[in-house]
Amino acid sequence: MIFSYRYRLYAPSDRLYERCVGLAWCSSCREYSAATVFVPRNEDLWEPLAELPTPERERLVRSEVKLLDHLDRLVRRGIRPADQP
Repeated sequence: MIFSYRYRLYAPSDRLYERCVGLAWCSSCREYSAATVFVPRNEDLWEPLAELPTPERERLVRSEVKLLDHLDRLVRRGIRPADQP
């Protein structure tokens, strides 16, 4: 099954706020893809890292592999964004 996650790079006041990182990965084969994607300003994004302590959140965001490992563990526990099946 393919899962996806999008996150913002810029502050809401920045003109580039709608420019985001989009990740898609397969839990079974461990392949992933990343791209810059457009997300409208008024669209809320899933924030699975929001409850983590700041150092942990920053560590995960610095490495796509670590971030995807964390997200994959959440998905395997049944925690996923509303738009995922």
